[in-house]
Amino acid sequence: MKRITLPTRILIGLVVGILIGLIFGEKATVIKPIGTIFIRLITMVVVPLVLVSLMLGTAGLGDIKKLGRIGIKTFIYFMLTTVVAIVIGLFLANLIKPGIGLNETARAELTKNYKASTEAGIQRLKDKPSTLEVLIEIVPANPVKSLAEGNMLQVIFIAVVFGAALTLVKKEKADPVLRLLDSLNDVVIQVVHIAMNIAPFGVMALIASVIGQFGASVLLTLLKYTLTVIAGLAIHTFVVNGLAIRFLGRMNPLRFFKATKEAMLIAFSTSSSNATLPVAMENVEQIGVKRTFSSFVIPLGATINMDGTALYQGVSAVFIAQIYGMPLTVGDQLTIVLMATLASIGAAGVPGAGIIMLVMVLKQIGIPLEGISLIMGVERILDMCRTTTNMVGNMTSALVIQKSEKENA
Repeated sequence: MKRITLPTRILIGLVVGILIGLIFGEKATVIKPIGTIFIRLITMVVVPLVLVSLMLGTAGLGDIKKLGRIGIKTFIYFMLTTVVAIVIGLFLANLIKPGIGLNETARAELTKNYKASTEAGIQRLKDKPSTLEVLIEIVPANPVKSLAEGNMLQVIFIAVVFGAALTLVKKEKADPVLRLLDSLNDVVIQVVHIAMNIAPFGVMALIASVIGQFGASVLLTLLKYTLTVIAGLAIHTFVVNGLAIRFLGRMNPLRFFKATKEAMLIAFSTSSSNATLPVAMENVEQIGVKRTFSSFVIPLGATINMDGTALYQGVSAVFIAQIYGMPLTVGDQLTIVLMATLASIGAAGVPGAGIIMLVMVLKQIGIPLEGISLIMGVERILDMCRTTTNMVGNMTSALVIQKSEKENA
């Protein structure tokens, strides 16, 4: 009898979770701890995996100039795809006009129900450090603290610096360290495999709790807005990334998406880029993306490349403005593009980070911040979708950057 593959089992868990949520409603949240344990188990290996694999990848380059070139290419590619994503979102929002037609009763009810969540998001924005502070904080004063807290930008900085240092010491001294790191990397990958064995149950519990908590009523109320966001995410995930995979990565998009379906399912069910990192890095290595590129581009992308989140912000800003009858000029929409792009840099790869970024965008163009309460009901569902888009973009980036380096070789 043919053994059921892991992606199929995860998909089955997803479907079963939806059914449990619809049948049992809020009672389904009782199984959420299973999903929480799964997320914690897979998140547990993120820091050691990124640290070890990125040190190995950086040391494997053997050339500091090459590292700098890859870094610049990666950053430019991230910014370009983010802008494309926002433009797609704005185009669809202006074309479909999801904010036109929501009745006053529904608007008042949504504002009332999610007022507390909105105020929490605004408060988190007030506590957010400035751009200059973020740049300064990239350099850790205490590496052990950075690793313990899982500060990804600092972990990446530590790994790159120590990996580069390994290329500068004598080979006979660097080799024992590299062999140790290689062994540690294999051990961490095995832990990932162990965690993935419970993935179907974790996915089932997470989806059941989401559906049970929010139900289908809010989704139906905001159906036009929800479908607009999902349509934009689908276009960017499969069309824009598909074209990049085909023409920049020189690979059949179907082969790419088939190989990365595990990472896509984990991203969808956990809503966490960080929790998806170990699976994403392993998936792309199976289709020929070397550790040198996967260990650098994907963790960096999980921190600063948020295509799906940026697209969602564009649609949401226009939607809320339409609800309040506020016409947005071309200048306002260009401001949305700029602010959403800048806000995506350094956004945490955890559930709910998109709301903080959206507050920044709305505040900049003068849209009432309480309007966020109108979309909080479907926030968790859309977070699942945009996290999937984020991770597909990061995996595509690793393929594209590797191909660009081979072209220069």
